[in-house]
Amino acid sequence: MSETHLSIIIPAYNEEKRIGPTLESIFEFLAGRDYTGEVILVDDGSSDKTVEVAKASARAHENFRVLENGANRGKGYSVRHGMLEAKGKYLLFSDADLSTPIEETTRFLEKMREGYHVVIGSRAMPESNIVTYQPWYRQLMGKTFNKIVRVMAVRGIKDTQCGFKMFTREAGRRIFALQQVERFAFDVEALFLARKLGYKICELPVTWKDSPQTRVSTFTDSWSMFSALFTIRLNSLRGRYKG
Repeated sequence: MSETHLSIIIPAYNEEKRIGPTLESIFEFLAGRDYTGEVILVDDGSSDKTVEVAKASARAHENFRVLENGANRGKGYSVRHGMLEAKGKYLLFSDADLSTPIEETTRFLEKMREGYHVVIGSRAMPESNIVTYQPWYRQLMGKTFNKIVRVMAVRGIKDTQCGFKMFTREAGRRIFALQQVERFAFDVEALFLARKLGYKICELPVTWKDSPQTRVSTFTDSWSMFSALFTIRLNSLRGRYKG
């Protein structure tokens, strides 16, 4: 049996309306590749029919698994769950709304072959193609958050929050085995750990469109994200990222 070249991990929470088209787009993309890919959907305790819709797709496609957290644990926990279960040589996680088109995967793999261990999508580079912008207040929140991130946690990266990131298997497993943050700002923690472990990171401009159905709460989640930055720094000072 040939080695799985690429694992695509999709964290999902109450995505019954979007997950079907998303999965079909991913399967169609993989069908045209000359490598073996697997898709892992991680359900984060959805109260709708996300799992049922996903399992219907699983019956029609090989190399597709549905993992269930059992309760709502957070996006970070879901990505970690998928990363540690993935079999691919390269591990990609993508948001369930495909705000970044799955076709961008090809460019990410090219960068991986150049020797990078982590490749992250960026909406903040001059070459980034923003099809639909976020509302102004969410843009302001994101820019403010990233400025603080560059001071407190990860210098030199313009956009830590784009939901499209790829890791080598070795890097992904090491990083996510050490992960502590289960909800928002887990991306920052993953990049903080990547730097701490000496991995080579590439920030790549991507095409991106805002999803009007986002579940990010501007105020509640902003506070959670800012507080998580202090948690990351504290965890590092206390030696909780050794491994």
